[in-house]
Amino acid sequence: MSDFRKLTIREKALKINLDPEIYGSFSEIGAGQEVAGTFFHAGASSGTIALSQSAYDMKISDSIYGESPRYVSAQRLKAMLVKDYDNICSKLDERKDNSKFFAFSNTIETLNFYKTNQGHGWLGLRFQLSPDSEPNTCVLHCQLNDNDTLLQQKAVGRLGVNLVYSCYYHHDNKEDFLKSLMDSIATGRVEIDMFNMEGPDFKDWDNRLISLKLVKMGLTPAAMFGPDGNNLQASEVLYKKNILVLRGRFRPPTLVNVDMFMSAYRQFKKEKDVDKENLTVLSELTLNNLINKGEKIDEKDFLDRVDILCSLGQTVIITNFQRYYKLVTYLSNINRERKIGVILGINNLKAIFDRKFYTHLKGGILEAFGMLFGRNVKLYVYPATNSEHDGLYNCENFELPDKLKGLFQYLTDNKQLEDITSANKKLLTIYSDDVLDMIKNGQEGWEEMVPTRVAHFIKEHCLFDYPCSVEEKKEAKKKEKEQYA
Repeated sequence: MSDFRKLTIREKALKINLDPEIYGSFSEIGAGQEVAGTFFHAGASSGTIALSQSAYDMKISDSIYGESPRYVSAQRLKAMLVKDYDNICSKLDERKDNSKFFAFSNTIETLNFYKTNQGHGWLGLRFQLSPDSEPNTCVLHCQLNDNDTLLQQKAVGRLGVNLVYSCYYHHDNKEDFLKSLMDSIATGRVEIDMFNMEGPDFKDWDNRLISLKLVKMGLTPAAMFGPDGNNLQASEVLYKKNILVLRGRFRPPTLVNVDMFMSAYRQFKKEKDVDKENLTVLSELTLNNLINKGEKIDEKDFLDRVDILCSLGQTVIITNFQRYYKLVTYLSNINRERKIGVILGINNLKAIFDRKFYTHLKGGILEAFGMLFGRNVKLYVYPATNSEHDGLYNCENFELPDKLKGLFQYLTDNKQLEDITSANKKLLTIYSDDVLDMIKNGQEGWEEMVPTRVAHFIKEHCLFDYPCSVEEKKEAKKKEKEQYA
């Protein structure tokens, strides 16, 4: 097992088994004992496994971990981790001085007989990195894309072994940790769309950055976190919810962004098929919008934007979808029954109707529009200033080639595309690039173009190259460290 090549799954399990300090339990429900089975088959498992169980029956599971409304959920997984870890520690107190205890758990839903569901599940590890220390907890959610139950089970087995191995042998490097999770798993078989690590040994890990890395590395097309900055699992948050989403750079968020949200929200909630009590609003950042002038993604800049959006109470989703039809397809697959509203500027609408962006599709623009408007989706178009047409550019005077006018008319006639009617025309001269230049150059007046809370946040944390004194920058860095800790 040399360092010049990756270890196989069995070799990883054997290396853990041969470590005299690593000792714990495995609890797996829903997809068999694939993870524990790999450790048993690797050999020397008695050096690692104190307990292996599968509480497959719901009543048995409830008797051990307490009742739960959903068995394949983060709530159930966390209950399993805490219960099993405490059980190991209490029963094996005599080993605490020379053992690094762990509890591995998963709760998995694989394909049913008729293949009418989506395989997915939760995996986690509660573990020590040194004997008699406080534990850390790692939790992730995965989507299983194999079209066969047995293959999904085997993928879970490999992912589980990789998770245990990464926690113990790659905990000092985030990129190696995440790459190791997919060892021996072919591209596309598994997606990891939610990851959270917490504990005394991982205080410098910002889980929002982990979400960004998951998307950058292609482990998931999208990741989400809430106003409190904690990572969320999209299908749990958006399940049976009406969704209203705005894509933007938010560098920084301006009064125009706020007006787009509020104006579209007022129209969206009036739709007959929208339950305003069951509505989620999302701010979307794409990888493309995080790249500054062709350079690599600045992770601090990313966190700055997320912090500001979260301070405004926004739920943030980061995606790798350059085209709107891919975003809508992703959201529609999560939420097939409820309405989805997409907010965009009139200039973005022009790009949507540009056929050059769909040459890779066999059906061209019609195929893309079939995915974009095929389900219960509506586009809300925010106007722009224009020297003609009374100074306003919107759907009423939207210009298209003759060959596309019929398609545009069809969408407007069927109310799948409409103007935002209550836009504040006084704000249309605000452009985020201009605001950003004013911030960098120390010009006055930019504060009036952004929400008051955003202006205070930028000044307090010296964001976007706002000219702060040396003392102020030191204080801002101190606050950042405290916040991320």
